[in-house]
Amino acid sequence: MKNILSGLFLMIINVAYPQIQKVEQVIDSCVKKDNFNGSVLLAKNGKTELLTYKGLSNKHYNIPFSDETRFHIFSLTKTFTAVLIMQLYEKGKIDLNATIATYYPEYKGEAAQKATIRNLLTYSSGRENKDLSSPELIHQAYDNTIWNLDDFITTYLSEKLIDPPGTKFSYNNGDFILLGKIIEKIYKKPFEEVLKEQILIPLKMDNTGFLHHNDIIKNIDEGYSAEPSDPFALYMPTNTYIDNFYSAGAMYSTPKDLLIFDQAIFNSLLFNKKTLEIMLTADKKLEDTALGFWVYPKQFGIINTIFAERQGEGYGHSANWVHLVDKNLSLIILSNTKDIKYLNKMREKLIKAYYGQ
Repeated sequence: MKNILSGLFLMIINVAYPQIQKVEQVIDSCVKKDNFNGSVLLAKNGKTELLTYKGLSNKHYNIPFSDETRFHIFSLTKTFTAVLIMQLYEKGKIDLNATIATYYPEYKGEAAQKATIRNLLTYSSGRENKDLSSPELIHQAYDNTIWNLDDFITTYLSEKLIDPPGTKFSYNNGDFILLGKIIEKIYKKPFEEVLKEQILIPLKMDNTGFLHHNDIIKNIDEGYSAEPSDPFALYMPTNTYIDNFYSAGAMYSTPKDLLIFDQAIFNSLLFNKKTLEIMLTADKKLEDTALGFWVYPKQFGIINTIFAERQGEGYGHSANWVHLVDKNLSLIILSNTKDIKYLNKMREKLIKAYYGQ
């Protein structure tokens, strides 16, 4: 029996290893041709089958990536915020169909009595996105000034409605910043404290946290952008006040920690299966937006699957997180040289290689 089991184990290794070799070949090609720097993690049923680091975390001091590197994850933060909302929902402390004013009565925007928590989670509040409406206002909101949260909301997130809530998808940071404020109102604690108490500490995500512009974070990566004509001609993007991204984009993490979070969500460790089903239910008329992810059917050759995805990008950093719901396959790509458009194409190649397509 022992020899039979050993033989079966070797067969599994021999079948799986060529798949991983093909994935590694794709990664190496991305490094050589397009100057991909960063990390790729691929896990099946929560077990890591590939974790690799390519290039430098800090080019000024020639520091390579490693397990200790903390990556800026920008809008992956939004899924943490969505999880905190779903936990409140499960506890009966928030109604997804209640309006913003129910939990945040001081809010002065026209959406206060009209847009719901669900609308905020699906980027369909109908608000005018003043903070993103022009390059000048983007710089004022995120680059040039460190804002008090309430002042930021008053200045940029309290504008008129331009669409009826729930009718139109309009990707933005503001809806999730408002969710962060609502979380603070319900818990009567800063968002950062709630994040630690409800997710990071219970899951022992020791290398994940919430950034402030003046923090000294050991082993955190630098971000670089490339000239359009030459992926190897890198430069440092404009400085940003990361604090202003708040519950929409101010976090850092590692591939290993993100896999812990991934498995906690999809194995219903942070809330029950019924709540997970609600979280993963996409609205087709809102571009397949679910609550914290986009979720939709996808095909890779003869492989059909349910795709849950979340991306993040900012100032030379990008993050791409995919979970194939029906196959429990997790793919996490973090980079400090490539943008989201590139990572979206890269992930397709990686998954196709994994499935031999």
